[in-house]
Amino acid sequence: MRPYLALLLAASLVGCARQPNPPSQTAPSEQSSAGAPNAPKVAAATVDLATAAKTQEGADTGTGTDSSEAALERIVALPAAGQLPPGPWVAGTNYQVLSPAQPTDVAAGKVEVIEMFWYACPHCFALDPTIETWRKNKPAYVDFRRVPVMWNEEHRAHAHLFYTLKALGKLDELHTKVFEEIQQKGDVLYSPGDEKATLQSQLQFARANGIAEAAFSSAYNSFGVQTSLQQADDLARRDKIDSVPTFIIDGKYVTDAALAGSPAKLIQLIDDLAESEKHH
Repeated sequence: MRPYLALLLAASLVGCARQPNPPSQTAPSEQSSAGAPNAPKVAAATVDLATAAKTQEGADTGTGTDSSEAALERIVALPAAGQLPPGPWVAGTNYQVLSPAQPTDVAAGKVEVIEMFWYACPHCFALDPTIETWRKNKPAYVDFRRVPVMWNEEHRAHAHLFYTLKALGKLDELHTKVFEEIQQKGDVLYSPGDEKATLQSQLQFARANGIAEAAFSSAYNSFGVQTSLQQADDLARRDKIDSVPTFIIDGKYVTDAALAGSPAKLIQLIDDLAESEKHH
């Protein structure tokens, strides 16, 4: 395997973790993934069956001070409908179960799949071609949407661009180009502490891709985009999303490529979880 392909595969199996302080302003290719967790950080909102099944021996398992009996009670309390039938996927190992399940925003008969992501995350960039291929061939009953995280000012700037392009009907055309602009060209489309400079850099990107400045500015400042930003922030807070890329299936399950085992297995896991929800 060529070295760069091996690096790309490795990058797609980990994620960018939320940091307590804004990340340093280095080029995306220079950002380190050291310390980035392999599993989505949703401990406060999920039932981790693998951890709950272990007897505590004085170690901190991330479940507070629960006794093993209390942990097992949580497993017993989890309805069978909250787990896949016996097979290759194990709750608490390959996916987490959100408890309680969260409401979704899809039509009857549809199953919602959300990808939480960030344009400056190299792991999101590495996984995106796989997700794009799946998106174009996914089952018709799957309602897929991307939701950008907004952990700090830089994340919000990229989310603002995402929703502006969506409002203009240009997202499908330019989604990959935004990734490439940041990840390959080193143009982060963001100026720390300077909203006007950030807007100018994004306007320049828009003009270079055939969007009139007036149209971009109008969408950028629109009530609809502001509402979308707030809703995205509320979703990430609600589901305690602390790493990306992370996938939420029908408001009930959370997983990523590391939990699934590979990008290909992630797609199969998402399809299996979605199919199980279709029949419920």
